[in-house]
Amino acid sequence: MKMLSIAEELKNNSYPGRGIIIGRSADGTKAVTAYFIMGRSENSRNRVFVEDGDGIRTQAFDPSKLTDPSLIIYAPVRVLGNKTIVTNGDQTDTIYDGMDIQLTFEQSLRCRDFEPDAPNYTPRISGIMHIEDSGYNYAMSILKSDNGRPDSCLRFTYAYQNPIPGEGHFIHTYMQDGNPLPSFEGEPKRISIPDDIDEFADLLWENLNPDNKVSLFVRYIDIETRKTCSKIINKNQ
Repeated sequence: MKMLSIAEELKNNSYPGRGIIIGRSADGTKAVTAYFIMGRSENSRNRVFVEDGDGIRTQAFDPSKLTDPSLIIYAPVRVLGNKTIVTNGDQTDTIYDGMDIQLTFEQSLRCRDFEPDAPNYTPRISGIMHIEDSGYNYAMSILKSDNGRPDSCLRFTYAYQNPIPGEGHFIHTYMQDGNPLPSFEGEPKRISIPDDIDEFADLLWENLNPDNKVSLFVRYIDIETRKTCSKIINKNQ
């Protein structure tokens, strides 16, 4: 698969929606993830990321303007032992609860499908990072409608064992802006991952559409020590 420029991927798409990146730093020592949200409506744009234990959650920036919390207020990132879960919805909790009783990542998602937001039927995108005995692997999932049909769910899981230093994968909800919004197609995109968290966060934030971007979270985890370094950027301050 061709290595793509994440800057160009973001710059040339005014509305990728929500996106997950997982990979490994160029020096091989860090497990890396990033998650961003975008919004077109006032309700979607009225959000910030806040820390929540070892993870994060979304929160209304101005509670008086919150009209429907059902699909926009959730915990995108949770940590279960040596596993870090990253998703674009409340399936974070589904994965956490399933894996806590020894279900696999894929099995945990069997009870979920795409979001009930007709006519978009927004895909549920999810990722799991697993660090154990100085080893690292990750997987990504997308649950989406079959070409906009609400009665058919397509389920894809992509697993990456011993990921290559300096490389990662990027999956997002929409191919581009539109009405209805067209769901992501194909495999997660192969991109490069730098060593520096500030460099990576700035690269992502600067290339997200300035009108539609809402919040960004980036985390680097030392594979040897499991020490984490995280960064949150919110448009609403």
